[in-house]
Amino acid sequence: MDLANSSDKTTSDVMSGYHVFGTVKEIGVDDTGLRDFHRLYFTYPLYRDDGLVFYNDFFGKRKIKLTTYNPFKLFKSYKEMNNRLRDKKLEGNMTGEGMIQGGVVIFDKMGQARYAYEEETGSPLDIEDILAALKAIRDE
Repeated sequence: MDLANSSDKTTSDVMSGYHVFGTVKEIGVDDTGLRDFHRLYFTYPLYRDDGLVFYNDFFGKRKIKLTTYNPFKLFKSYKEMNNRLRDKKLEGNMTGEGMIQGGVVIFDKMGQARYAYEEETGSPLDIEDILAALKAIRDE
């Protein structure tokens, strides 16, 4: 399920009243891919995070790390990730600096960050946890 673009009524209800935006770490590396991402998958405003200030405040300087050194498990995980991307009709590329991971940050009405979900490359977002955080913040 795509949290921001969901047609699911429950998700839409929870998302109402929240504003969605994204940040990117670089431009001028794969601008075509960035435009395609914005046009096809994430139609909300995008801002460049000069110096990774926003990113570092919420996620530290996290880099992709291996969960195993077993080549068979790595290959299996890679295949599962590619199958999920194919099923969702998502495309990726190897352009740009792909080692920095991101995530989802939820702010309250006062603009204070209240929840951060850190991306795990190759794993789907835990939509239920994100929805629960949205509901909890709204209900305060």
